[in-house]
Amino acid sequence: MNLSSSPHLQGNASVGRTMAMVLLALIPVITVSVWLFGSAVLMQLTVAGVTGLAAEAAVMFLRGRPVMLALCDGSALVTALLLALCLPPTAPFWVAVIAVLFAIVVVKHLYGGLGYNLFNPAMAGYLVVLIAFPAQLTLWPAVDLSARSVQVLDTSAVAQPDATGLVDQADAVTMATPLDAMRGVRLQGQPVASALVAPALFGLFDNGVTAWLALGWAAGGLMLLAVGVIRWRIPLSLLIAVGLFAAVSHWLDPLNHAGWLVHLFSGGVMAAAFFIATDPVSAATTPRGQLIYGAGIGLLIYLIRGWGGYPDGVAFAVLLFNIAAPLIDYFTVPKAYGQ
Repeated sequence: MNLSSSPHLQGNASVGRTMAMVLLALIPVITVSVWLFGSAVLMQLTVAGVTGLAAEAAVMFLRGRPVMLALCDGSALVTALLLALCLPPTAPFWVAVIAVLFAIVVVKHLYGGLGYNLFNPAMAGYLVVLIAFPAQLTLWPAVDLSARSVQVLDTSAVAQPDATGLVDQADAVTMATPLDAMRGVRLQGQPVASALVAPALFGLFDNGVTAWLALGWAAGGLMLLAVGVIRWRIPLSLLIAVGLFAAVSHWLDPLNHAGWLVHLFSGGVMAAAFFIATDPVSAATTPRGQLIYGAGIGLLIYLIRGWGGYPDGVAFAVLLFNIAAPLIDYFTVPKAYGQ
């Protein structure tokens, strides 16, 4: 007779099912990205996905582990697609390749594979290419949503080599993101409010490019909440922390601090709240710990945005609190019944 230790909880949860739900939840943001930026998004997703699966298969083969079992659980594909959606769709393909290889080979398997990684693989891979290739991560294609119909500027001229073999980055088809614009005026000693005059960047819901992307992430995140793949504590505490600190700072100094809507609907806040910070392996696991974990990430995001050297602080904030997660869990373990 086969015996197993407690807990004897029956359920249909599995890695494959969970990753399948995450892939389904990515459909809204993928749809919005393709609507905004065109087929370049699909190319980026394909390159990242193939690289992630190939890297997973190669490492599992070298480790003498079942290759097909690892490929079918979907974890490598989820990591690759999350990374691709965080990168500019017109960035050179090798940026996505390097990011995904680092995420799968180093961050995931160097620590023992699925379930043992200390850091979130997608954010670690993103941070590597952000530090190594900052210029390539600014190649966001300009989108004109001021008209009634969507007019996506032709991105075929971006990152194309000329006759000399050098890449010509055409300013006419790239744009500064809202956070880049705020950081630029801040470095010039100008009030941040002067960067909030471009409706194509900051208009919410009607013509805001970043707002539509944030809504895509949020829609997928709400799907994950509805089916129970993630819990509410980390997303809610993260969003409240970012919004609260942004609102207070804007109230105290409106010229030098953008409002809470700008911060919530710019950059990777929504992606972090629902898809990144909620990673069950690298996040805090206790109920109180998850609230502290999410709020801490939100605070760090706002501090880095307001006073750091990078326009967005999502990757840094998540990785720093990945380190702190075991300590947070240690001090927030619920008391046993009867104590």
